[in-house]
Amino acid sequence: MSMNRQSPAHRRPGLRTAAAGLVLAVGLGVCAQGPGRASVHAPAKASVAVPKSVTGTPGHAVTRVADFYGAYIDAKGDYTDPDVTLATALRKHYLTPDFAERLAAWEKKNGADGVLRAQNVPSQWTVTDNGSMGHSHEVTVTLTFGSGNTAQKTKLFVLVERYNRIADIGTTSVR
Repeated sequence: MSMNRQSPAHRRPGLRTAAAGLVLAVGLGVCAQGPGRASVHAPAKASVAVPKSVTGTPGHAVTRVADFYGAYIDAKGDYTDPDVTLATALRKHYLTPDFAERLAAWEKKNGADGVLRAQNVPSQWTVTDNGSMGHSHEVTVTLTFGSGNTAQKTKLFVLVERYNRIADIGTTSVR
């Protein structure tokens, strides 16, 4: 069908738009519910993804430890190209100098990464507030290695000094 200048559809562009909209609505399975209202029928078992979020506060011990562990695990966890320079810089930035020395001695003695207390990198981690203690704050870090039935968890207790630097990482609480 060809349109010429005299055809009704050519003279009334609104009619073409309405017709195109109707064809589109029918093609998409939309049913009219009255003037100006329509609804789309969703599948019976539609799943809606809930967005995940992470909240942090500058200067808060839990945020500080979560930031450190997240970045450190990312730096160490790239098996094809781990970023040793970044991991070292993170340790220098987040750890007290005294603890960094003690940690290096622990690593030499135990042959493992002292931050993770392991030779490999966890697949998951959780950081939880364990409360204030004078001028320090204790944060619990739970590291999960592996997955499924073979997953193993390690719980670490991270002591953050009042200037937000990590002063100790241990396997027992100082409480």
